[in-house]
Amino acid sequence: MKYCVYLAGISSLALLPSSLNAQTTDRNTDRQGAENTGSEQIVVTANRTARPLSEVGSSVSVIPEEEIVRRQASDVIDILRTVPGVTFNRNGGIGTASGVSIRGAQSDQTVVLIDGIKLNDPSSIGGGFDFGPLLTGNIARIEVVRGSQSVLYGSQAIGGVVNMLTREPTKALGVFARAEYGGRDTAEFVGNVSGKLGPVAASFGGTYLTTDGISTFNEARGGAEADGFESLGFNAKVLVALTDNISLDFRGFYADGETEIDGFAPPTFAFGDTNEVSNREDFVGYAGLNAAFLDGRFRNRLGFAYTDISRENVDLDSDFVTFDGNGENRRFEYQGVFDASDNAQLVFGAEREESQFTASSFGAPPTIADVSLNSLYGQVNVVPVDGLSLTGGVRYDEHETFGSEATLAASGAYSPNDGDTVLRASYGEGFKAPSLFQLFSNFGNTALDAEESESWDVGVTHSFLDGAAQVGVTYFNRDGSNEITFVSCFENPLAACNDPDAPRPFGTYDNIASVSADGWEFGVALQPVQGFDVSLNYSIIDAFDDTTGNRLARRARETASLVADYRTRSGFGIGATVLIVGDSFDDVANTRQNDGYFVADLRVSYAITETLELFGRIENVTNEEYETVFQFGQPGRAVFGGVRYAM
Repeated sequence: MKYCVYLAGISSLALLPSSLNAQTTDRNTDRQGAENTGSEQIVVTANRTARPLSEVGSSVSVIPEEEIVRRQASDVIDILRTVPGVTFNRNGGIGTASGVSIRGAQSDQTVVLIDGIKLNDPSSIGGGFDFGPLLTGNIARIEVVRGSQSVLYGSQAIGGVVNMLTREPTKALGVFARAEYGGRDTAEFVGNVSGKLGPVAASFGGTYLTTDGISTFNEARGGAEADGFESLGFNAKVLVALTDNISLDFRGFYADGETEIDGFAPPTFAFGDTNEVSNREDFVGYAGLNAAFLDGRFRNRLGFAYTDISRENVDLDSDFVTFDGNGENRRFEYQGVFDASDNAQLVFGAEREESQFTASSFGAPPTIADVSLNSLYGQVNVVPVDGLSLTGGVRYDEHETFGSEATLAASGAYSPNDGDTVLRASYGEGFKAPSLFQLFSNFGNTALDAEESESWDVGVTHSFLDGAAQVGVTYFNRDGSNEITFVSCFENPLAACNDPDAPRPFGTYDNIASVSADGWEFGVALQPVQGFDVSLNYSIIDAFDDTTGNRLARRARETASLVADYRTRSGFGIGATVLIVGDSFDDVANTRQNDGYFVADLRVSYAITETLELFGRIENVTNEEYETVFQFGQPGRAVFGGVRYAM
């Protein structure tokens, strides 16, 4: 089955939200004393400082809180799948291993942040982040920046950056609660409380989900055992104002999940139903000191961030641990933002990242390794004339094994008519340091160099009908070199293959691949009448391994999505999300194909009072059978309903 779609979608250079009334922020408040230009959408991730969208030249999408709540999504993948230029693959239902690719880049070439704290897992093969068990919970905003972003975000920012922000502290008492039950005996509970007492403002929340799940081994291929998922999580933010210009900032995120999985059982070792579980525990913490000087023009942040992700796979029939891994990331940061004038801003900083991993498979002695990375970066944002915003930056990284790396970036945005039309262009360089597994495991090669990329994009967005309609188009291009690939050691002269002290009988890693990706992203966002929001996006991504000429695996060339919601003044709401994904190849040799698919979700809601709302949805209305990874099933039709309270 092949879906060839020609729809219009969100431009990758600008935010075209599902709601044209998306959250806005006053520039004077967010930029701490900068000139007030009125209320406008503000983005933070693109420049590591709050800036109006019309002044951002990078490719950005923002999913605000009202859209996340309205779409009733339980997991983050459900939200990201409709972002232009983003594709995903998942090994089964909710909770199972999931990767996100931005503009055809590898899933481990994406920097993933929660509340600005890096989530990438040093114990995974490529050092990337597994989105599988990550729930929306109390995530209130998601910002996605496309294109190579290593100047500000360092290693791994080749495809882009995903930053998820949990609920902020509030001045008055704020309460959010959601409970739902539905198909596959799924129950979910989410709660958050926020407020301010004297100099302390805080936000605390928790989430719990349990489900019987689906068979990870596709039921259409013989899978008969449902694989469940259970997760418990907490989030916290505490801000303490010591003086008018000095404050303390504490953030925390914790998730503990258990996912039943399928595997390769003896004696045939063919993929099928097995009695295994994958346990994962994520802890993220941050402590920082903020200080503003020169009447707020010079803002400083000194912080320490810590990430710890532990994973364990257990065969329940024998209680044998088949995999045990732990990845830690310690990050020491300083960032300064200096408003040199009304039209010029400097962003600069220094970082030290210390990563460590421990991993053992099938009872083998554990591999333990660590590495450090020191970095300096600087960026200047200028507005030389009204309507024109320019940004340029440079970064220098010194890695413990492969040496140094320098990256550059530049972007610009121009609007001749106060933001109704915005032309954008950006250029960025990216790099990804070899992962600890690729360097030091039994397959490792300490001579590996960093993966590198150069990317650029150009585009335009235009608003008309007094802001009731927006259209956009973007073209992007990326070239990557030194891509790390697993290679055979059979008759291979590579030094790592011929080390008598550390033989590699099954192979090792080497920098042998070059890749390229280019494509188009089109977008339309409409509000035909008050309360009716429609967003369409359509992306074309041509991603190739230039060394073989084959398409990169599991990257569909065409994707399209529709997100539509209508809410009446009486409080009744109805909406739909439609995702169309074209064919892709499942393997690097391009010999096995994953067919395209069409998935539609319907939702309704009714506000009983201003604070209390009932809601319900049908996921996969047509009961589409599809795979994003060969032999791994995806959820079929299911019905859910619940209640939501917010004040």
